[in-house]
Formats: sequence, C-alpha cells, structure tokens
Amino acid sequence: MTADQPSDEPTEPAGEPASGAAGEWWDDPSLPWKHKPTRADIACFSWLGVVAVYGIVINILRPGLLGSAPHVLASLGSWSGSVLVGAMARIGDPWWPLVWLLGTLGLVKFDWIYWWAGRLWGRELIEVWSGRSERARRTNEWASRFARKYETLALVISMVPGVPGRGVVVAVLGEAGTSLAKFLTVSLATSAVVVGGCLAAGYWIGEPAVAVMQTYGSYLWYVSLALLVLVVVQYVRTQRKRPTEA
Repeated sequence: MTADQPSDEPTEPAGEPASGAAGEWWDDPSLPWKHKPTRADIACFSWLGVVAVYGIVINILRPGLLGSAPHVLASLGSWSGSVLVGAMARIGDPWWPLVWLLGTLGLVKFDWIYWWAGRLWGRELIEVWSGRSERARRTNEWASRFARKYETLALVISMVPGVPGRGVVVAVLGEAGTSLAKFLTVSLATSAVVVGGCLAAGYWIGEPAVAVMQTYGSYLWYVSLALLVLVVVQYVRTQRKRPTEA
C-alpha cells in the first residue's frame, strides 16, 4: 500500500480518548460521587475515613478500656462503659454526672459527618455502603424508607442500642433537607436519654458488675491484643487476595 492509498484500519475520533483508556481516578463505582469531586466532597470523604479508622481503633481498645478506664470509654459514647460507670456510682463513684455530659456528646460526635455526606451525595452514598451484600442492601433500604416517612421518630429510634442503620438514617435526613439545627437538637436530646438510661441500668445492677470487672478486668487487654492480631491477619489476607496488577 502506497502513501497515497487510504488506510482500511479504523481511527479514533479526534479529541476522544482511545478505547480501553483508563478513566479519571474519581470515576469509580466505589466512590459516592458521579462527578469530579469538589473541595467539599474531598473534605467530607476524608472525615468519613477518619470515622472508619476511629471505629477500628476503638473496637480494638474497647475491652481493655472497659477494664482499666471505663470513665474514658463512657465519655466517648460507649454504652457498655456507661453501664459500668453507673454500677460504680452505686458504690460511691462521684464522676457519673460528668460522664453523662461527655457521653451525650460522645455518642453523637460523628453524626454531623453522616448528615453532611447525605446532603452531598444522597442516594449514591447508600449504594456505596450497600456494596454487593444483599443483606446490607435490604437493611439500608428499610432504614432509608423509615427515615423518609417518619424523620424525627426514625432519628430517635436509630439511637436505641442494637438498632441498625443509624448512619443511613442520618444521611437520608441530610439528603431530605432536615436542617442541621433540628437534627442536632433531636440527636443530643436522644443521646442524653440513652446515656442516662445506660447509667441507670448500671446503677440498678450495682456492685456485682463492679466485682466482675475488678476480677476479670485486667485480662481484657488480652482481648484487645487478640482483636488487633485478628485485624492485622484479615488485612494481610485481603491484600493477598487482591488481583496482581499487570
């Protein structure tokens, strides 16, 4: 074929990326946005990362703190820590009022981040949280519908210990336009009731709970150490299962 003859091979249109070219880094289905992220997107996503790291760390440290520093744990918003401080109040511990105040704030310390994330990304955030888990998707869908229908009641119920979907409820309310002032007011009031209830439950249990913790509390740091080892092992296994890049 001479230089004057047209080529039969197809060419890419001018100005368009070649087929198979990698997309932008932010065009990833595991991220909660469908556009080039703004500063607000990056900031909120970074805060969600902080929350995730905090969750891992506090889950590892919780058993040890419960045995050696229950006041600190309760002040961070731990239900179990609040119950133990309530039990200690039964035998004369004077710090429960301060723990009640700090625990109320600690229990909702990250809620504003979920509200902000819902305001920014809405439905896309719920999809990312659901992932490929059908069970998570059903739970999140239920929490989302409940939040949209009942708003304040959903916010109150999601604070009850053991009820799933708190983050989803808060994010949905952010998307739905619930004001930050109303959201924080309801959250703080509910948190105060929940922490007070945990303290009261501990006070009702009283000395037996304190005696058990005094007997076995020193061993709970071994539980924390075991949890740390488990987290590290799971991380290493996950990294090994990741496909090797070409």
